[in-house]
Amino acid sequence: MADLIFRYGAMSSGKSTALLQIVYNYERRGMKPALIKPAIDTKGALSVISRTGINRKVDFALEENQRVSEIIDKEKTNIVVIDEAQFLTKEQVDDLFVLTRESDIPVLCYGLRTDFRLEGFPGAIRLLELSDRIEELETICKCGNKATINLRF
Repeated sequence: MADLIFRYGAMSSGKSTALLQIVYNYERRGMKPALIKPAIDTKGALSVISRTGINRKVDFALEENQRVSEIIDKEKTNIVVIDEAQFLTKEQVDDLFVLTRESDIPVLCYGLRTDFRLEGFPGAIRLLELSDRIEELETICKCGNKATINLRF
């Protein structure tokens, strides 16, 4: 059975870079990943952009009222990879969970866990509740300690 996986980390922890590497690896092996990001995320327009300089156009910019299970080709898609997953709605995360169970397609979500006020994003909260695996991508603060949150000045 496929898993729903949530990988979270503070800004600059390498989430987009890791995501793009996974998409590249699937494509290199002749497989079909579906790269998705919520349409509300306008950074990079219709692309996922890493601070390292690599980028890739998304296959779908997911609108708030869309379900991933309705826009991907379930017969050809080998994995669903989502950037900025904190912007998903609760219903969209529920749909991803069902997709893994009913279609046996793994779903890998990358995003932030909380905002700068330490309040959980709706998508992240639901991912923390439903994910089969939760993994933190770590980075360091300029003070040298582990970075856990993002501050807004």
